[in-house]
Amino acid sequence: MTAPTKPPHSSPADGPADALAGSPPGEDHETLHTSVIDWFDEHARDLPWRLPEAGPWGVMVSEFMLQQTPVNRVLPVYEHWLARWPRPADLAREAPGEAVRAWGRLGYPRRALRLHGAAVAITERHGGDVPTDHAQLLALPGIGEYTAAAVASFAYGQRHAVLDTNVRRVFARAVTGVQYPPNATTAAERKLARALLPEDEQTAARWAAASMELGALVCTAKNETCHRCPIAAQCAWRLAGKPEHDGPPRRGQTYAGTDRQVRGKLLAVLREAHAPVPQAALDRVWHEPVQRARALDGLVADGLVEPLSGGLYRLPLT
Repeated sequence: MTAPTKPPHSSPADGPADALAGSPPGEDHETLHTSVIDWFDEHARDLPWRLPEAGPWGVMVSEFMLQQTPVNRVLPVYEHWLARWPRPADLAREAPGEAVRAWGRLGYPRRALRLHGAAVAITERHGGDVPTDHAQLLALPGIGEYTAAAVASFAYGQRHAVLDTNVRRVFARAVTGVQYPPNATTAAERKLARALLPEDEQTAARWAAASMELGALVCTAKNETCHRCPIAAQCAWRLAGKPEHDGPPRRGQTYAGTDRQVRGKLLAVLREAHAPVPQAALDRVWHEPVQRARALDGLVADGLVEPLSGGLYRLPLT
């Protein structure tokens, strides 16, 4: 995919509200698209899921892994995963517990089970090929609106609004003039994303990737680098003097001492073991018995751990 020919830039006097938020797609939006896509062409990271040989399955795997997890942690797990399971059918043949084992310490391990479930469905319903149709992607287990749109856009070059945290932050600042987007994606954000979407399919797919990369590298949650931003002159938040966030408190992601940490420690024991693990081995990983039992019960309820007779536990086989 290539960026469109760059049109003349609009005058700063046009203002961000007229240029970005309220107007229908036209020259002002083309300027926005071209500026961001040109920046992306020069500064995009060289990531394995962006290579043609990654294919739609590689794109899908990356999208599952990158949810709430930074790129540097994903890369080694992604490369191992694709080397072991280069096609959905390869993963579908394995027990779901092997997906959990290979997930390692990426966190939120239910994603591994969902990806395994998607691989099984792709194998059974679509002959082992990741479907091209957005509705068919959305019908796969474990795939929501964001992942379906991302795979359709990044793998197949289709025109979809792809709204992850980075894109939402770019749009909140550049268009809406606020520091952070709402905690949960709103209908207004989806409407804005659709309004900003280029009409041409290839340009739209490139725009989706470029706006996401801009949020990841430049328009970051903290310490944004506006002097490197290709649309700083149009950014409503910057032009307003960068007003402080005055909405609901942003959710923090604590980890130490939480059930999430305990779950991670319990799963680490089971990942390292290739035979059922006795209760006593799990008891050693956390000192507080009530929290430890709650975390283990949660893992069983989520299908991440399978209890056996005799007080033994293992990763799931079915």
